[in-house]
Amino acid sequence: MAHDTENLAIFRGLLKFKSNVQKIWGVLIFLSIVTTVEVILGIVKPQSLMGMFLGMKILNWIFIILTIVKAYYIAWDFMHIRDEKGSFKGSIVFPLVFLIPFLSWILLVEADYIFEVMRTGFVSWNF
Repeated sequence: MAHDTENLAIFRGLLKFKSNVQKIWGVLIFLSIVTTVEVILGIVKPQSLMGMFLGMKILNWIFIILTIVKAYYIAWDFMHIRDEKGSFKGSIVFPLVFLIPFLSWILLVEADYIFEVMRTGFVSWNF
């Protein structure tokens, strides 16, 4: 019996959890840094990031990626996804990481096409 309580004490020593205050400060600092980078890039708009990549400016891709990183981190931490089983994590994370950027790309490419059509004049189709 003494052996079991000794193992339990060792096991408890291995499980060191962060306090909620530490977690909240960590989340605040991480999200503040990512948001600050987004705001600085939005204000400065570096000319080197104005090149086109897959039909969109590189700066727009950076904004989309940083927004997805923030959304992923919020879901991971505040919705406690990190504590769930692997298959459930996958069902939450897969759409966030793969399908949302794909949808964003489709919408932005189509919006660019419509913008070009409206800017250059009406295009009629011969059927």
